[in-house]
Amino acid sequence: MLTSKQRAYLRGIASTYETIFQIGKGGVTEALGREVGEALRKRELIKLRVLDNSGWTARDAADAVAELTGADIVQVIGSKFVLFRRNPKEPVIENLPKAKQ
Repeated sequence: MLTSKQRAYLRGIASTYETIFQIGKGGVTEALGREVGEALRKRELIKLRVLDNSGWTARDAADAVAELTGADIVQVIGSKFVLFRRNPKEPVIENLPKAKQ
């Protein structure tokens, strides 16, 4: 679970990121979950977009993909959302604020 400071830090980083996945008519599938999981392992922070014809809201899609991948939802705005999952072996994002114990 992310703290508000961690979430704010990650939102700042994600603002410069491009969308790398789109959710369309097929919706959220196991195959999409595997691909997103692999991208999270390599990048830790990714931005996704829900297309108008998908029938999903960005919040519903974010919840479903986060559940499939074990990721945290950083932000949902309009049709886009950002997910984060820390890679414990090879961290990519440095200087993430520490969670209070």
